[in-house]
Amino acid sequence: MGALWMLAAGFLFGCMGVFVKLGAQYFSDIELAFYRSFLGLLMVYAIIRQQGGSVATAHWGGHLWRSISGSIALLLFFYCITALPLATAVTLNYTSPLFLTLLAMLVLKERFHIPIAFAIALGFTGMVLLLHPTLEHGQIIPGMLGLTSGFFAGIAMLNVRQLGLLGEPDWRVVFYFSLTASLISGCAMLFGSIHPVGATSLLILIGMGSSATLAQLAMTRAYRTGKTQVVGSLSYSTVLFASLFGMLLWGEVLPLTGWIGMALIIAGGVLSLKLSPRHNA
Repeated sequence: MGALWMLAAGFLFGCMGVFVKLGAQYFSDIELAFYRSFLGLLMVYAIIRQQGGSVATAHWGGHLWRSISGSIALLLFFYCITALPLATAVTLNYTSPLFLTLLAMLVLKERFHIPIAFAIALGFTGMVLLLHPTLEHGQIIPGMLGLTSGFFAGIAMLNVRQLGLLGEPDWRVVFYFSLTASLISGCAMLFGSIHPVGATSLLILIGMGSSATLAQLAMTRAYRTGKTQVVGSLSYSTVLFASLFGMLLWGEVLPLTGWIGMALIIAGGVLSLKLSPRHNA
């Protein structure tokens, strides 16, 4: 089930990307990061109240590490989108599963599986072909920050896995991440321009916050119930869904290398599913 949850998360993250693209004409990247986190916080809190749950936890350290690392990754990712070509920024951020695989072996002591590692590398190769990123002169520092965002995203994914092993529910993990990201991005937003929210932009923000929150919940469930390396490889599905949305909504045409890249991404995900042993939550 972890694989299916990750595919659902990939689709929802793709939807979020659509709303971010639409919202860029109304708000700055910091504002979008804040609204994404804050609306998600409200939604998750409403879910907690409706289910009669509690945000009280005995694992403050795990939530703190997950929330801070995830917030740093989010802010760096949004910065890289403004400083680098979108393809480059997304590619650098999606090095996170590669970092996750290494961290899982070092921290969780997961056994190294060459076939699964090959599947992850296959997916990453496909993503590079799909997005064909390039770093121009003067973009080395933003590029390094993009890799840093991928590293911190990998740490966040590892923390999600650890919290799942401790029995923390999905919505509690997402709640503390949304709270921390809202506080950090909200403080950063105070140092820039704050644009008014209109009727159209409000609908965009609601769509962005809803899809992002549901994606976070699905991703958290995926890492809690699935095998870390397999779920990590399937996170590349976000790139696939985002590319398809671009074609359908904005008429973006993929070159031959793009279609090959999409095929490799799918092949990497399918291969990881076939090679992975059964995992029971």
